[in-house]
Amino acid sequence: MDRILIRGGNRLSGRIAISGAKNSALTLMPCALLTDEPLTLRNLPRLADVDSFGHLLNQFGVSTMIEGGRPTDFGRVMTMRAANLTSTVAPYDIVRKMRASILVLGPLLARMGEATVSLPGGCAIGNRPIDLHLKALEAMGAEIELAAGYVKATAPGGRLPGGTFRFPVVSVGATENALMAAVTARGTTVLENAAREPEIVDLCNLLVAMGASIRGIGSETLEIEGRERLHGATYAVMPDRIEAGSYACAAAITGGDLELVGANAGDMRATLDALIEAGVTVEETHDAVRIAAGAPLKPLTLSTAPFPGFATDMQAQFMAMLCKAEGASVLTETIFENRYMHVPELARMGANIEVHGRTAVVRGSVKLVGAPVMATDLRASMSLILAGLAAEGETQVARIYHLDRGYERLEEKLQGVGADIERVGDG
Repeated sequence: MDRILIRGGNRLSGRIAISGAKNSALTLMPCALLTDEPLTLRNLPRLADVDSFGHLLNQFGVSTMIEGGRPTDFGRVMTMRAANLTSTVAPYDIVRKMRASILVLGPLLARMGEATVSLPGGCAIGNRPIDLHLKALEAMGAEIELAAGYVKATAPGGRLPGGTFRFPVVSVGATENALMAAVTARGTTVLENAAREPEIVDLCNLLVAMGASIRGIGSETLEIEGRERLHGATYAVMPDRIEAGSYACAAAITGGDLELVGANAGDMRATLDALIEAGVTVEETHDAVRIAAGAPLKPLTLSTAPFPGFATDMQAQFMAMLCKAEGASVLTETIFENRYMHVPELARMGANIEVHGRTAVVRGSVKLVGAPVMATDLRASMSLILAGLAAEGETQVARIYHLDRGYERLEEKLQGVGADIERVGDG
């Protein structure tokens, strides 16, 4: 199994191209199920999760074609066509690999009037039930049955009537599933307390490009007027705000200066605000966001929250960065209850972190030292990379298949800005 080796201490400087957003790509791809016409997605990141989702779509009879280009190119163009769906069953052996697979439930139900989807897998970062997905679909007229580890949903008469649902708590995935189910309903659907993440806006914009009628895009109330059918479209995936934030932390922890080319500052405002509070210089240019570390980092008090708050997907990276801050920082995780699994691995490298329930106290100004560490989930793996970049000596990060799920050619991008990093096999 591959590992990543990092010899730390180098100051990072230069330009890094930000890839298409993983979290958006996995939401846009199932939209191919909503039409029999081609859907072409540009700026699609080269990631294991994207490949897995493509295989899942193939399971339903969707053809997928990737345009030519060198294997070393970043980003891809994929055309998907669901001219004739041959199955409405998403099997366990595919779905278990990633939680985003549940997002085929809404569009399959909308297109075919039925869907049978295995309960999902993905990162082990806490209990992430799909009850809100199912309750939203039921409010729109779906009949739901759970049996033998599968969700079976049917639309009476073959088409959902639509309805009104208020999410008791904000849920990105449930909002996405409900949106895709609603766009071809017979009537109007209103989603209240809907998620407002940029990835939700990206999904809405694609659906509108396919002929959907959605009002309130970017707000907490979405009104969807069902259409008889949607058509194909060509659409570019938004830049990855979490990847951009991760590389911003890399600049900060190494005392570096990086231009994040293509990053959208508006999508990552909470991350940038936190970096500024920590004493990092943030500058928006015509094609990039520049991150420059100057004076020693200042400690922070941060709490994760739904957008526009501080993203839970940035918590682990900031924890690593704050190991170099002068003073004690306090991080509170409000989204997932088991997202501090990287703390023992950071401690192996010299980090001083105390966890009390959902709160972690990071005592900075420590000397980080390279060590063998093991990734536990996608964002935790990036926190170990960041610590390795700032550590003395060599860090070995194992189980990097987590990284490959969410960061496109990470070591190549970091090598390009001065990091001493490489991927090696066990052989």
